[in-house]
Amino acid sequence: MTAPTQISSPNELGSLPIGRLLVQYSLPAIIASLATSLYNIIDSVFIGRGVGAMAITGLAITFPLMNLVVAFCVLVAVGGATISSIFLGQKAPEKASQVVGNVTVFCLIHAVVIMSVGLLFLDPILYFFGATAETIGYARSFMRIILLGTPISYVFLGLNNLMRATGYPRKAMISALLSVAVNIVVAPLLIFIAGWGIAGAALATICGQTSAFIWVLHHFISRKSYIRFTRRGWHVSWTLMRKIYAIGLSPFLMNCCACLVVVFINKALLDTAGADGNLAVGAYGIINRTTMFFVMIIFGITQGMQPILGYNFGAANWPRVKATLMKGIWIATAVSTVGWLLTELIPDTISHMFTTDTVMVQIARDGFRIYFIVYPLVGAQIVIQNYFQSIGKPKLSIFLSLTRQLIFLLPMLWILPPRFGVDGVWAAMSASDFIAFVLALLTAIIMNRHIAKYLQRQQNA
Repeated sequence: MTAPTQISSPNELGSLPIGRLLVQYSLPAIIASLATSLYNIIDSVFIGRGVGAMAITGLAITFPLMNLVVAFCVLVAVGGATISSIFLGQKAPEKASQVVGNVTVFCLIHAVVIMSVGLLFLDPILYFFGATAETIGYARSFMRIILLGTPISYVFLGLNNLMRATGYPRKAMISALLSVAVNIVVAPLLIFIAGWGIAGAALATICGQTSAFIWVLHHFISRKSYIRFTRRGWHVSWTLMRKIYAIGLSPFLMNCCACLVVVFINKALLDTAGADGNLAVGAYGIINRTTMFFVMIIFGITQGMQPILGYNFGAANWPRVKATLMKGIWIATAVSTVGWLLTELIPDTISHMFTTDTVMVQIARDGFRIYFIVYPLVGAQIVIQNYFQSIGKPKLSIFLSLTRQLIFLLPMLWILPPRFGVDGVWAAMSASDFIAFVLALLTAIIMNRHIAKYLQRQQNA
């Protein structure tokens, strides 16, 4: 596949056709997201086939902690990307450059804190997240290495978001592909040849992110880059950071909620599956990896939309903001519909990629068919939630995130599993997704009327 043509200037976000911009910004992000998602799947396959079924469950136990680790990174990274796009739309590139240094500093601060706390209390955290005597060793080996690599991971992810938001989507794609390529090459060497098992998979992840970190750092040091490191950017601006945190709060809370939700799901599966509890958690790990494959594609779409939305919102151009939102919704819905079709038609084929355990495959089959029944609606819900974040309306994005992952799902997990067992866990997830879609759609319809009027006033001022 030929890489999309690089945007020659961020100012073209306000003039080129929306469809062309979505291709040029979203396609690199989708390719990068697909590559990352495929790596996660391949990594799980290596672990499941090379280490065993319990290792898959151990990996699944780490998902909540991984979400929590990512949460403290996106708090800065996503907020910084959105603010930099808005500054570019306001024709203030010097302010966008200041964002780069501030994001780097706070990514490092967050990384050191999370790494220290995580390593100090790792075992109690993993037991809280659902680890058992059979799975704690796998989960501990994986997360210890991941936590040690957080300073590199945080700066890479923070700067990569800024690279995409400031007019370099193709270079952001290349950095993600570089990370994945190194992962895929190194992982089997460490897992199978060196015999390091699940710890080898974690170390391969850090090796990949280190290579991408060097690439991204070079971009922001280079004087050829439109937005780059400046001396002023290293001076922390608390006013700027408050804005970044305010916008980044939405994805931060989304990841925190995902962490909490996975804990409740794991515990519900352990309680309702009896002797097969560990296998049920492993089956959820397979479903989760599959779900994230399609969600990552949709995130790629929203990442491509973000600079377009941020720039045109900053420029008070409502027709282009609306057109970007509508195109994004239709594309994301198509993606989630494909996910629904595949998991309904070939659930066993998907599960057999990860494990040969027949019980785990059977549990995953039922989970696929029940959980994915409303999956075609998920794409639109994710796009609408990220839309409000991209135009600097974090409270609405937080509201939609919290309702989907906490207010709707947790009561369902309390009501349905005691009556329907493991099937009730899957049904709780699909029911909350449906209600969240309806709420997101109504919120977008109502709020867009006010946003359109606001931008019209800004344009006439």
